[in-house]
Formats: sequence, C-alpha cells, structure tokens
Amino acid sequence: MRRLFSLFNVICAALLVAAVLAYQTVQKPPTPPEAPRLQLAERATMKVQVYFTNPQVRAMKPETRTIQVTQSNPRAVAQATLNVWADGPNSSANLAVVPAGTVAPKVYLRGTHYYVDLPAAYANLRYGASGERMLLCTLTRTLLDKRGDDVTFVLDGQPVDTLGQINMRDPFMRQDCTDE
Repeated sequence: MRRLFSLFNVICAALLVAAVLAYQTVQKPPTPPEAPRLQLAERATMKVQVYFTNPQVRAMKPETRTIQVTQSNPRAVAQATLNVWADGPNSSANLAVVPAGTVAPKVYLRGTHYYVDLPAAYANLRYGASGERMLLCTLTRTLLDKRGDDVTFVLDGQPVDTLGQINMRDPFMRQDCTDE
C-alpha cells in the first residue's frame, strides 16, 4: 500500500501551493503611483533701491521699490531689481533711463562681482556721453546699493571696449558713479 504523505507528495503539494500564491500575486493589478506633490515656490517680498535720473539727466534719483522673488539668492534679487529698473520709475519727477518696453539686461554674479549683459539694442540708443554714463551708472548704483564691489558690462554676451563714447573695459565701482 502506498503512503499518502510521502516525501514526494508533500514536496509537490508545497510547490503547488507556492505556484498558486505566486500566480495570484502576479495577477493583482499594480498599485497606482502616488502623484507628485508640487510645491509652488513661495514669493518673498523685498524692498530695494532703484536708481533713475532726473529730467535734466544730471543726477541719479533713487526710488524704493518692492520686488517679489521666488529665491532669495543674490543673483535672483539682482535680476528682479534690474527688471524693475527697466520698467521705469513710478514717480513723474524721475526719468526712465531706457525707453519703455526695452528688455532688462541679464545679470550674473561671481563672488562680489556683478556681470551685466546688456542686450544688443542698448548699443543703438544713441544717448551721447552723458546719457550713456547715466545708463551705466544707474545700473551700477542699483546693483551695488546693498552688496557687491563692482559691475562689469558686456554687450550681447561679448566684451566691448565702449558703449558709444563710454569706456567699458574696466569695471564700474560705486565711487565711479557719484553725483557731482
């Protein structure tokens, strides 16, 4: 007479149960992945000093403006400040340095040195020496108001010797742009 619970029968029954469990596990639909949680960057509000010119283009006039930035690193703050600068002043006593609708320059930061990439359209403004100086000095004073040592200007991504009549080979510093 044969035994019902022989070693062979027990091993086969265990393999059959394991195969059924494996088959059931494989046939289950996969759990859907969890949707990513997008966190919108929170905007921080900051007050900055932005410089424009008086109507006679002889003196720089500061305006306190409020900017909103998503990152509070110095480069993001500087770029937001230049965007406000390009939009022009709020006060009718001050004069915008660039025409309305002009693109703001791009700003880069390396340590305490700012690098401003002026769009190619800035070369065609034809302001004359005093207007060009005021353009570069309002940018310099705006950027160096709270931090930084100097501002180096490039035109359309390339270093140039002059912007019209103003020498741009050397960086501009705070003391280069004081009102006389």
